[in-house]
Amino acid sequence: MPFTVPPEAVTTVHSHVTDALRTPRLIRLSDNTMLVRFETLKIYAALGAVRALLADGTVRPGDTVVDSSSGIYALALAMVCHRYDLRCHIVASTTVTPTIRSQLEILGATVDQMPAESDLRLDQDRRVARVRQLLHANPEMHWMRQYHDPNHCLGYAELADLVRIALAGRPLTVVASVGTGASSAGLIQPLRQHDPSTKLVGVQPFGSVSFGSERFQDPEAIIAGIGSAIPFGNVRPDLYDRLHWLTFHYAMAGTVDLMRTHAVFAGLSTGAAFLAAAWEAQRHPEREHLVIGADTGHRYVDRVFTRHEEALAPAPLKPTEIDALTDLAFPWSTMDWDRRAHPDHAPLTRPVSRPSPEMYRAAEHGQGC
Repeated sequence: MPFTVPPEAVTTVHSHVTDALRTPRLIRLSDNTMLVRFETLKIYAALGAVRALLADGTVRPGDTVVDSSSGIYALALAMVCHRYDLRCHIVASTTVTPTIRSQLEILGATVDQMPAESDLRLDQDRRVARVRQLLHANPEMHWMRQYHDPNHCLGYAELADLVRIALAGRPLTVVASVGTGASSAGLIQPLRQHDPSTKLVGVQPFGSVSFGSERFQDPEAIIAGIGSAIPFGNVRPDLYDRLHWLTFHYAMAGTVDLMRTHAVFAGLSTGAAFLAAAWEAQRHPEREHLVIGADTGHRYVDRVFTRHEEALAPAPLKPTEIDALTDLAFPWSTMDWDRRAHPDHAPLTRPVSRPSPEMYRAAEHGQGC
């Protein structure tokens, strides 16, 4: 029987890989849950920011841009610099893998990688300090400031248009890791221009400062890409309707289950958002839930996927619903945020013990943008 190519399989020929990479893939996960999957979501951030800087003359071809990154933004920025003939200098997190570093170097980026460090808060502080040293020595460099410059939100308007067209017909809830805040802000604001009822659910690791859980210690948490150890200007609390805080092991449960049930190989932030979205979708069957799949699972192979036999079964996992940050508790908490600019209750300053193995076993069985 002859093979016929369906019309939807016909693809556009792109002049540069950045155009191909920013094309999303929509995957139906349940009746009211959809995954939008990317090889690297931050292509939108890097493209939007660089184009704005070129348009207003802040940078010109041949100039050097510099920024700090835990991996996927670095690769996106290096590819965009390749496209627009810019030089790129990356101050890389200790979590940047040899695979990503090799790609950065082949693309012509200069890479400063921080030494091995178990405390990712110190890693982020060191990266920012190193960027400042570089700027002092090379004032002609332009600091991209992906954590604070609202230009990084601009590129996501295109994604918002695609989402709005593809998912028209039902009220929409976007479920995404908070991270730098740029993708959430850049996506939700244009969506709400067409439908103000569009909801935004943010996912955070315990230990992140963005929504007041910095007093917690979750030693295995990979802060980069999901939360933050330092305040980010592009995180807009007033845009979020609900927040979920998850431990590493709960995020791992979602990540492995996404692969097991849907054959989707995605990163830890996607798995965490998938777990939170499944809970939200059960409570709100009338709404479409869009899970943001920011990257693939390649940089999580050793920390997550090779340990798949340790992953918790997701079905019994449920969050503790809280009314204030003072009630935050391991291993999974959720709270109505109601688009507030600031929390009603300041976070506690006393340290909180790390999650115990017994807790996991019990759960398994029972300026900015």
